[in-house]
Amino acid sequence: MPLAAAVEDLASRLEPLTPLSAVQRAWPEVAGAVVAAEAEPVSERAGVVTIACRSAVWAQELTLLAPDLVARLNEALGAPRVTELRCTAAPRRRAR
Repeated sequence: MPLAAAVEDLASRLEPLTPLSAVQRAWPEVAGAVVAAEAEPVSERAGVVTIACRSAVWAQELTLLAPDLVARLNEALGAPRVTELRCTAAPRRRAR
């Protein structure tokens, strides 16, 4: 087995099986590269996903796009697991 495939297999087995981890995996594809570079899902509670945005402008923009993003996330997840996005301006938790 090539090293890259072995690492991907190991990573998939070590990921937590939570709604937040599923949303985080789907986010780059659902949101697109530009949005994913500016905002990331950081928490989930009872279907409400909090998105940390690099600025208040991005938080406002994603709030306006939230209904479409929720529909696309649920489609990517294969079930209606996300009910709402709460977008906030917050510093990034991890470097990209």
